[in-house]
Amino acid sequence: MMTSNRIKTVLALAAVVITGFAFNVAAEDRPALLPDPNVKPGDGKRPNILFCLSDDQSWPHASAYGTKVIQTPAFDRIAKDGVLFNHAYCASPSCTPSRSAILTGQHIWRLGQGGQLFGTLPKEHPVYTELLARAGYHVGYMAKGWAPGNDMAGGHTGNPAGKPYKNFQEFLDAAEPGRPWCFWFGSRDPHRGYRQGSGVASGMEPRQVEVPDVLPDTPEVRGDICDYYFEIQRFDRELGAMLEVIENAGQMDNTIVVVTSDNGMPFPRGKATLYDLGVRMPLAIRWNQQISGGRKVDDFVSLTDLAPTFLEAAGIKPPKSMTGRSLLGILRSTKSGHIDPNRDCVFTARERHAWCRIDGMGYPSRMIRTKDLLYIRNYEPDRWPSGIARIVTNEGAYGDVDASPTKDVMLEPRTDPQDRRLFELSFGRRPAEELYNCPADPFQMRNLAADPAYRLAKQKLSDRLTAYLKETGDPRETSQPVLWDQWPYYGYNQWKILPENE
Repeated sequence: MMTSNRIKTVLALAAVVITGFAFNVAAEDRPALLPDPNVKPGDGKRPNILFCLSDDQSWPHASAYGTKVIQTPAFDRIAKDGVLFNHAYCASPSCTPSRSAILTGQHIWRLGQGGQLFGTLPKEHPVYTELLARAGYHVGYMAKGWAPGNDMAGGHTGNPAGKPYKNFQEFLDAAEPGRPWCFWFGSRDPHRGYRQGSGVASGMEPRQVEVPDVLPDTPEVRGDICDYYFEIQRFDRELGAMLEVIENAGQMDNTIVVVTSDNGMPFPRGKATLYDLGVRMPLAIRWNQQISGGRKVDDFVSLTDLAPTFLEAAGIKPPKSMTGRSLLGILRSTKSGHIDPNRDCVFTARERHAWCRIDGMGYPSRMIRTKDLLYIRNYEPDRWPSGIARIVTNEGAYGDVDASPTKDVMLEPRTDPQDRRLFELSFGRRPAEELYNCPADPFQMRNLAADPAYRLAKQKLSDRLTAYLKETGDPRETSQPVLWDQWPYYGYNQWKILPENE
């Protein structure tokens, strides 16, 4: 039975949900990112920027990385003519905070309500799109920009990604001759839901699918992965069409093309987790005038690095608030492999994803990833990491995991010990510390945090993580208030709490 406090929370949430939903419907019609009238269009020497973001795609799911079944010729072309990154990571395995971090070039723990799903992005944090617009760039986006959330609550007058356009051609047609442009293509693929059977119907062979060890190898799961691949290929076709438009306009040589994803695949132990399936991203960057192509880079990079990269390429000094570091040094190098010795690790984080715990509590975690080890710190290990079974949302029970055929298979009652182990890995509680040997355990299934042989390595990573979080002002490690659980959830999410015996 719900307590009076919980009833009040639900009623307050309902008001927030309705208001937030109305704000977002109207957001597309509001003006955004007006340029400084004192800035001239430019001489055509500053690069154009095409930023293409898939929605819920993990590394290495592109044919350039060697994944079977899938074919991504447009992505492969960018990789061949530019740089393919093997260790790129999103700032958070969740749509809203990841996009907040991309736009601001900052870690999510510095962004307040911008650090959680269905939050808002406070206007106090500069976004690269607005800085480019103020410097004379023609800025716009199509499909999914900064989302989902309430942009007006943070003080924005429109989507932080720019002015909305129906398609890329319309955007280019609206640009003044000689004015550099910056375009955000936020695909909605391969976000769920999928048309079940679409992958196989397109000609994919389920028997060739490489099922991650953390998922059960069943026909339903193989078919689900094929459907996921099908939408990645659809995103790739849209990317190819946009490249053709740029070529027809004669602007390819001076256009920076960046292709990546916001967070990992929408499967258990993927999206909304800090394991590689949740945070390790595909990333390819091409710029014919500046980049020596055909290179593969092993440096650890964050998607927070993109904002300062874009600004530096445009001749704009990145704000001091940006924790990301420009990639231009790596891109302009002629080397492959590991280039920058200071890029030997990466940090990511998560706070509240879906509203799937009592009173909307999140599952706060931080991680540091090096070449060999992944260390995760879970601040509330007594909470259920994927949500609880008694809260039923539009994603079903365990609401941090998207509804899917794969999830249905894993929630079926099973007696096989291996099936039970996979269930616990995705839906069970996790300890305060996790440590994984990534070369030996690529899907991070064997926690070594309690292994005496790894005691010193774990302590070293823990100390390094703590120092970095303090240096960059994470409230979880400083004296600042920790407010993520109290902030509004501007989501349109129906849910209920089941009785204890259900």
